[in-house]
This record gives sequence, C-alpha cells and structure tokens, in this order.
Amino acid sequence: MCPYVIINAAMSADGKLATRERKQTKISGHDDFLRVDRLRADSDAIMVGIGTVLSDDPSLRLKSEEHAGVRKANGKDPHPMRVVIDSMARMPADGDMFKKGLGRVVVFVSEKAPKEKCDALREKATVIPAGADSVDLKIVLDELAKLGVKQLMVEGGATLLWSFMSSGLFDEIRVYIGGLIIGGKDAPTLADGQGFTNPDEFPRLTLKDIKPIDDGVLLTWVKKSVNIILPAAFSEAAGCM
Repeated sequence: MCPYVIINAAMSADGKLATRERKQTKISGHDDFLRVDRLRADSDAIMVGIGTVLSDDPSLRLKSEEHAGVRKANGKDPHPMRVVIDSMARMPADGDMFKKGLGRVVVFVSEKAPKEKCDALREKATVIPAGADSVDLKIVLDELAKLGVKQLMVEGGATLLWSFMSSGLFDEIRVYIGGLIIGGKDAPTLADGQGFTNPDEFPRLTLKDIKPIDDGVLLTWVKKSVNIILPAAFSEAAGCM
C-alpha cells in the first residue's frame, strides 16, 4: 500500500515560497514551526528535492525532544527517515542532513547518476536508483512502502511539489499563508513547473480545515480528483493508486 502523501509548505500572502533569488525566507511564526515539527514527528518520512538541499542545507531533524521521545516509546526511530530526490547524486556529503540530522537518510537517484558519486553517498545514506533518465515518483513511493513508510511529508521545493501535484501523487495539501508580501514574477510558487493549460487536468481539492496561526492562516485541502499527466521534471510518474 502506497504512503499517504501530505504536501506541506509555507507561502506569502501573494503565493511565493521564497525570493526570486530562491533564498530561504522566514514566513511562518513560532506556533506554525511547532505545528510543522509535530507533523514531521507524526510522519514516517520527510522528503525534499535536491534543489532545497543545495540552497537551504536542511537537517530535517525533529526540534522537539518530546516528539522524538514519543516516537521512541511507540517503537519507532526517534527521528523520521529523511528522503532526498536527487537525479544526478549531487547531494553534498558534508551537509547538515548528515552532520546535524539524526535518523536514516535515503537518496533516490536516476540511472544516469555518476557511479562514483553514488558510491560516495552510500557511505552515509541508502541510495536507490528509481528511473532511467530522471527520478520516477511512482517507483519512489513503491520503494518507500517497502521500507515501511505509511505517511510521507513532502516539504519542497517548488519543482518537487509541482511533480507530485501534476502527477496526482498526493493525498493532502497543508499550506500556511503568512502575512507578508514577497513579490517577483520569477519567485518560486507552490506549484512551479510548466503548469496546466487544460481545465480538465486541474487537480480538484476539497477544503478540509481553516485555522488561524500566528499572523497568518493554515489551509488544509484533500485531493478530490485528478487526471494524471506526466510531470516535466520527473518522468514516468504514472500514479500510485
């Protein structure tokens, strides 16, 4: 059974994830940071794309020792699995995910990834080929299910989010909208990529919850229906239904 996929993101009031330079921007406040940490703790794995790793160098570790303790008491690893989509094995071996993070790291690469880079990554992470020319998200979800992942939290970046949305490989979207304007036509949005042109292809969502947090609001949608198309960045993702 494929994992339940939750896309989680924070964007400005004008729909931007970061500046046009794609620099990390603080959008959420204290209470939303706590919410995100709890969602991480409730998930079996947290996923980001290589672009996020290279620009933000995240550790993806739990901030709360209490959350880690609850996971351990329930027979789980204290920290969720960290998953990176990295077609060409560009992940730096000295990144914070290895230096500061705790828990297993799994990197999905394409068959085109240089062997020497994959071998170097295998010293610190589990490396799994998942697709010929690019990473196939259908294969990724199948492999994660084999690893025992029941709930997957997808944090970004924008290209990865678009790939999940355009292929219909998600179940829920949680978006915190902060009280600030970033602007910029080249700034990343929640769904980058080529975009849809046919209204029949638009993923349809049902609004599940609205919750004020800090100086913004958290919106939760669940997927209603979607017509599957191939995403531009990660080919062959045909759906994990």
